Amino acid sequence: MNEHVRQNAKASPVSIDITGMSCASCVNRVEKALLKVPGVETVSVNLATERATVSGGDVEALLKAVEKVGYTARTRQADAPAHDPGHHHDEDAAVLRRAVVIAAIPTLPLFLIEMTGHLYMPFHMWLMSVVSMDVLYIGYFLLATFVLFVPGRRFFKAGVPALLRGAPEMNSLVALGAGSAWTYSTLVTFWPGFVPPGTGYVYFEAAAVIVTLILVGRWLEAIAKGRTGEAISRLVQHQARTARVQRDGEAAELPIEQVRTGDIIIVRPGEKIAVDGEVVSGTSHVDESMISGEPLPVSKSVGATVIGGTLNTSGSFSFRATKVGADTMLAHIIRMVEDAQAGKLPIQAMVDRITAVFVPVIIVIAVLTALIWGLWGPEPSSNYALVNAVAVLIIACPCAMGLATPMSIMVGTGRAAQLGVLFRKGEGLQQLQKARVVAFDKTGTLTQGKPAMTDLILDDDFTHDEVLFLVASVESRSEHPVAHAIVAAAERAGLKLGTVTEFSSNPGTGVSARVDGRLVSVGSRRHLGHLDFSDFSDAIDRLAGEGKTVVYAAIDDRLAAAIVVADPVRPTSKAVIAALHARGIKTAMISGDNAITARAIAAQLGIDEVRAEVLPAGKVEALRSLHADHGTVAYVGDGINDAPALAEADIGIAVGSGTDVAIESADVVLLGGDLKGVLNAITMSRATMRNIRENLFWAFGYNALLIPVAAGILYPSFGILLSPMLGAGAMALSSVFVVGNAQRLRAIKEERP
Repeated sequence: MNEHVRQNAKASPVSIDITGMSCASCVNRVEKALLKVPGVETVSVNLATERATVSGGDVEALLKAVEKVGYTARTRQADAPAHDPGHHHDEDAAVLRRAVVIAAIPTLPLFLIEMTGHLYMPFHMWLMSVVSMDVLYIGYFLLATFVLFVPGRRFFKAGVPALLRGAPEMNSLVALGAGSAWTYSTLVTFWPGFVPPGTGYVYFEAAAVIVTLILVGRWLEAIAKGRTGEAISRLVQHQARTARVQRDGEAAELPIEQVRTGDIIIVRPGEKIAVDGEVVSGTSHVDESMISGEPLPVSKSVGATVIGGTLNTSGSFSFRATKVGADTMLAHIIRMVEDAQAGKLPIQAMVDRITAVFVPVIIVIAVLTALIWGLWGPEPSSNYALVNAVAVLIIACPCAMGLATPMSIMVGTGRAAQLGVLFRKGEGLQQLQKARVVAFDKTGTLTQGKPAMTDLILDDDFTHDEVLFLVASVESRSEHPVAHAIVAAAERAGLKLGTVTEFSSNPGTGVSARVDGRLVSVGSRRHLGHLDFSDFSDAIDRLAGEGKTVVYAAIDDRLAAAIVVADPVRPTSKAVIAALHARGIKTAMISGDNAITARAIAAQLGIDEVRAEVLPAGKVEALRSLHADHGTVAYVGDGINDAPALAEADIGIAVGSGTDVAIESADVVLLGGDLKGVLNAITMSRATMRNIRENLFWAFGYNALLIPVAAGILYPSFGILLSPMLGAGAMALSSVFVVGNAQRLRAIKEERP
C-alpha cells in the first residue's frame, strides 16, 4: 500500500497543547519524552503553535511524559471543532505586556542612575555627596531583586528545574546569566570580603536590564504570534454561532453545537449558513467566495448543496443538515490548515540536531570563558570572567533557531489558505518549490469536467432514440463525467431510462450491463477492441482532432454508435500553462483519452508533453517516467482514479471541487477548483522556503558571529567587549527579527495569470 494511503488509514492522531516551551531545546526535550511512551509511532512538536501531534500511545501516558520534563499539557482530538489559535497568544501578549511594565518601572531609574554616573562624572560626584555607596548599592539590590524575582520569576521557575534535571533550555541561560550577575553583586554589597580586593563592582543594572529586555522581546514575539494565527481566526469567524432549526413544527434559534444531522434549518436573507446541507425548499443566491474565491453569488434551488459559513445574500430557503460540527467543510479546511501549521518540514531535522545540543554547549562555552578570563585575563580578572561569561549566556539565542522554520510555516500556510490553497502536508510545502514539471489530469482539471454530448454517429441498423435510451440507462450507474453528459442528453430528449441489471465497470475503459434484457457496452476502443471500427474512422479522426472525446456503444455485441462529447477547457487553463512556462516549469497532460484528442487539447493549451490512453494504474508509471526525465513532479487531478497518481507524485495537488478520495490522497488542495491555485501554491512554497532560509541564516549567523564576540575574542586585538545588556537586547531582537521576517509572507499577492 502506498505510504500516503497507509498514513490516511491510521487512527486519528492526538493533538496536545503544551504550555511552557520557550526554545528549540524544549521542543527536542518534549519530542524525546513522547517517543519513549510505549506505542507511540510518530511525534511532531511545533514551537510556534505550542502543539504536539502524536500517533499512537496512551493519552494519559503522553500527558504524564510531557509533565515529567517540566511542561503543562492538555489534549484535544485532532478532529475536534476548530478553535481560535490567536486567542492564546493574545493572552500571552497581555500577560507579558504587564510583566514588561512592572519590570521597566524599577529598571529605568536603576539603569539611568548607574549609566549616567559612568558616563558623566559630575553626576557621579553629586550622587556620592548625596548618598553613600553602601546605601546606593542596597537601593540597587532592592530594585534588581524585585525585577528578577517578580516579573522575572518565570525564568527561574522554568530554567532552574530544567538545569537540575540536566536538561537546560533558554530559561536556564537567562536564569544563569542574570542570576550570576545578581549573585555576584549581592556578595559585593553585603559580604565584600568574599570577593578579591579591587573587584568590588556591582552589576545589578545589568541583571535588571537583561530580564526587562528579554521580557520585551517575548512580548513582541507574542504579539507577532497572535497575528500569525490570523488566517485561521478569519476562517473561524466565518462559522455561524446559531441556527434557526425547525423541530416538531416550530422554528427555534439554537446554538450551532445543538444542530444535528437531518435537522431542517431555515435561512433568511443576510444570514450565514450554519452547517453543510441540501436545499429542500426555496431559492436564493449564496456568496461562496470563502470557499471558491468566486465573487459572484451562486444560485441555489431544491437539491443544491450549501456549505456552512457561506453567506445567504438574497431570498429565503430551508435545507437539511448533512454534515455538522467537525464534519463540515469549513471545519475540515481549518483542520487541514492547523495540521499544516503544526507539522514539520524535512529541513527542520537539521535544525533539531543542532538545537538538541545548543544550550549545553553554550553553558560549556560560558564556563570556559570564565576560566580563561579568570586565569589569563587582565585585572580585575574575576570581573572580566563574570561579565564575559554572563554575556555568552545571555546573547545565545536558541529561540531564533527554534522559531525560524515554524513561524514561516504558520504564516505561509495561513496566507496560502486565504488564497484558496491548503497545504495538507509539510513535505508538499517544501517539495513544491523544487517542481520541474507539473502534470495535469485532463477531465475536470484542465477542462470543466462537465462535458455535453454533441454528436451521436449511428450504425445504419440502429436508431437515435434506441441507442440513446440503452446507453443512457447503463451510464446512469456510472459516476464518470462523460456518463453524466449522456444521461443529461437522454433527459433532454424526454427518454425514460430502462431497468439495468448485471452492471459491471472496468475503470478507465468502460462499462457493461443488460437493459431490459439487451447487452449494452459503452467505452473506449480498448473496451470494445474485438469489434470493427472502420465505418467510424474518418468521422472519429476529424472530431478527435477538434479535441472532442469519443466513446463507443455496442448493443448485443454489435457496434451501434460513436458518442461524441465535448468538455470545455477551463477559462484559466491556457494562461496558467503559460505562466508555468514563464517560471521555467515544464507541463504535461496525462489522460485516458485517445491520443488524437489528448494531443489536440494539449496543442490548444500549449502543454509540452502528453501521455494519452493511460489507465489509472498507468498514471503512476507515467509520473515515474516524467520524474526520471525531468526531476521533481507535481500532479494535479480531481477524480477517484487520480488518487494513486496524487499519492505517487512528488507533490499531489487535488482540485478542491473534486472527490474526497482525491483530496485525502493529495499534499495540496486547491479550494474552488480554479487552476490559478497551482500558481498560488508554487508562489507560496517558494516564498515560504526562501523565508525559512533567511530566518535560518539569521539565527545561525547571529549565534555564530556574536557568541565569540561575547566571549571576548575581539579584546586582544581591538579592546572590544560586549556588555551583557547589549547581549540581552541583541538576543531579544533576534527572535523578534525571525518572527517579523515571517510576517512578510502575509503580503504576498494572489497570482493573476
